[in-house]
Amino acid sequence: MRGGMARQTGEGSHLQVFVEVLKVRVWAPLRRLVCLKLVLLLSFGAALAPINQAAAASAVKAAIIVDMNNGSVLYAQSADVLRAPASLTKIMTLYILFAYMRAGRITYDTELKVSAHAASQAPTKLGLKPGSTIKTIDAIKALVTKSANDAAATIAENLGGSEENFARMMTQTARNLGMKNTTFRNASGLPAEGQLTTARDMAILATHVMNDYPEYYGHFETRYFSYKGRKYRNHNRLLFGYKGTDGIKTGYTRASGFNLTASVKRGNKHLVGVVLGGRTGAQRDAAMRALFDRHWAKASTGKSSASALVASLLGTSSPPPPSRKPAYALASAAPAVTLGASREEEGDTSGPGDSVPTSMSANRPASRNTAKATGHFHVQVGAYTSLADAQNRLGMVRQRAPSVLDGHIPFVATFMKGDTEWYRARFAGFSKTDSRSACAALKRMSLDCIALAAD
Repeated sequence: MRGGMARQTGEGSHLQVFVEVLKVRVWAPLRRLVCLKLVLLLSFGAALAPINQAAAASAVKAAIIVDMNNGSVLYAQSADVLRAPASLTKIMTLYILFAYMRAGRITYDTELKVSAHAASQAPTKLGLKPGSTIKTIDAIKALVTKSANDAAATIAENLGGSEENFARMMTQTARNLGMKNTTFRNASGLPAEGQLTTARDMAILATHVMNDYPEYYGHFETRYFSYKGRKYRNHNRLLFGYKGTDGIKTGYTRASGFNLTASVKRGNKHLVGVVLGGRTGAQRDAAMRALFDRHWAKASTGKSSASALVASLLGTSSPPPPSRKPAYALASAAPAVTLGASREEEGDTSGPGDSVPTSMSANRPASRNTAKATGHFHVQVGAYTSLADAQNRLGMVRQRAPSVLDGHIPFVATFMKGDTEWYRARFAGFSKTDSRSACAALKRMSLDCIALAAD
C-alpha cells in the first residue's frame, strides 16, 4: 500500500516538476509577449486616434462648424469656396415650402400634382407617375429621407409654376438670407450649370430653417418614411448613431462628392456642421463626427438671438432680416441649364468611383450680369498645384480683361495627376464661338489661355 502510494507520489512529483518547467520556459515568455503586444496595441491606439480624426477631416474639400448658441465659427476649411450643393439644395426647397405653409397657402394635406417633367427626374426618386398627386406631408418626408428628386420637382412646379421659376425664387431667397455666394438652378440639386454654394452659406441656411420655421424643422429628424407599401431610411447616418443629432440633410453627385449638413444638440450645447466633397459617404460621416468631437469643448452654453447668430456667420453687425415669406417676384437669373451628367444617381446609394470631385472656387463674387453665362464652354487661363495661385490668376486676368470676361463665372476645377492635386483656373458660361473669341482677345493681351468644352 505504501509502495503504491509512493509510486503515486513520485509520479505526482514528476508531473509537478514538468508543469513548473513548462511555466518557466514556455508560459512566462509567452505571457510577457502577450502583455507587450497589449501595451503596444494600447499605445498605438492612443496615438492613432487623433491622427485618424485629422485624416477624416482632411477627407472633405470644405467644412465649417458653427456654435448655434452664439454664431461663432469654431472651425472653417475652405468655407467660402464654391462647390456643387447636390441634395443640400432641397433644404432651400423645403424652406420656401415652409413659408407657403405658414402663410396658409398650402397644408400638409394639399395634393401636389405630378407633371411629366417631375416624373422624369433622375434617381433617387419615388417613381411618381405623370398625372398623379402626392400629399405635401409625403413630399416633405420624401425629400428628407429618400432625397426624392421627382418629389422636389413636384414641389417646385406646384409653388413656382415651373421648376426654372422656382429656382429663381430659391436664389432670391438665398440673397435675402445673406447667402451671397449661392445660386440655384433647380429644386433637387441634380447637376446644372452654375448651381453652386459654399459651406458657410449652407450653415446660414440651416440656421434660418431652425430659427425661422421651428414648427417644421423637426421633419429633418425623420428616420423612416413609408409610402405606398415601401419603407425608406434616411440617408443621414448620424441620426442613427451619433448622440444628439436632430437633422438635417445629405447630398451626393459625382460633381459634388458626398455632402452633409448636420445639427447636434447635447445639453445646452448646439453645433451645426457642413462638410462638402467627401470621397465616400463613410469618409464624409467620419469627418463630421471628428469635427464635432473636436469642438464640443469650445461650444458655449449661453443662447444669443437669431439675428446675432446670422450676423456672426456673415461677419456683419446688421444681417438681413429672416425671410418669413417666399419671394413671389421673379428674380433675375440665367435659365437653368442641365448638364449631360444629370442622369446620375443622387443620394448615398452610389459612390463616385474613380472620378475626382470637381472643386469650384470663386476668386470674387460673380458679376451680376449673368445673362450670357449659360454656354457649355470654358476659358482656362492656367493650371497650378496651389489653389491660391489659381485664385490669384483668376483675379489678375479678370482685372486685366473685364470687358472680355464680364458675366462669366470664375472658378477652380481640380484634378489629380499622380499623387498631386492640380487646380485649373477657368471662366465658365461661353458658347463655343465666344470661348474662342475670348481666348483670342486674351492672347492679344499676352494672357495665355485655352478654350475648351466643359468637363
